[in-house]
Amino acid sequence: MNTGKTLKERIILGIDPGTTVMGYGVIHTLGKQAEVLTLGVLKLDKYDDYALKLKKIFERTIGLIDEYHPDELAIEAPFYGKNVQSMLKLGRAQGVAIAAAMSRELAVIEYAPKKIKLAVTGNGNASKEQVAALLQKQLKFEFDRQFYDATDGLAAAYCHFTQNQLIQSTTGKTKTNTKIPAKKKASSWEAFVSQNPDKLKKKI
Repeated sequence: MNTGKTLKERIILGIDPGTTVMGYGVIHTLGKQAEVLTLGVLKLDKYDDYALKLKKIFERTIGLIDEYHPDELAIEAPFYGKNVQSMLKLGRAQGVAIAAAMSRELAVIEYAPKKIKLAVTGNGNASKEQVAALLQKQLKFEFDRQFYDATDGLAAAYCHFTQNQLIQSTTGKTKTNTKIPAKKKASSWEAFVSQNPDKLKKKI
């Protein structure tokens, strides 16, 4: 996606996926400076249909991409827990957001929750409140304190920014952690499936 930005100028979309609330944040970076363009939440608890929730996640992600034209999506990886159903739902929510990004030719970078907290606060076990407080101090923005999922999404974007800064300072090159390369834009779900047959498992 060519938006005329310089090599050191980037826009990063961060998403904290979920089927009850999806948090997101967009930052603009220039060199070592970063500023918040937007942050917010997509509330999904009012929808009873699970498939409709996934559709809303896809649509909001596409909307953010089309409005802010980010260069990359930084997304929080599903955490491992005892509740298998919750893990499955979270994984699907993340997958839909990734599919939306790839349909707009964005590269996707996935970060573990502890990695994100560590990058923001220096503590991989930090609370949502601590993450929000440190982000406010570093990025100088205001937000409604009831929307901590929004700052979790913003934290994913900020984590990617700091990781790039760290790599640039040690190697002089820009690299990322685990990047899912963008593929050709898919015009529909059927087209996306046909372009990504390896992502589907057939029943035996």
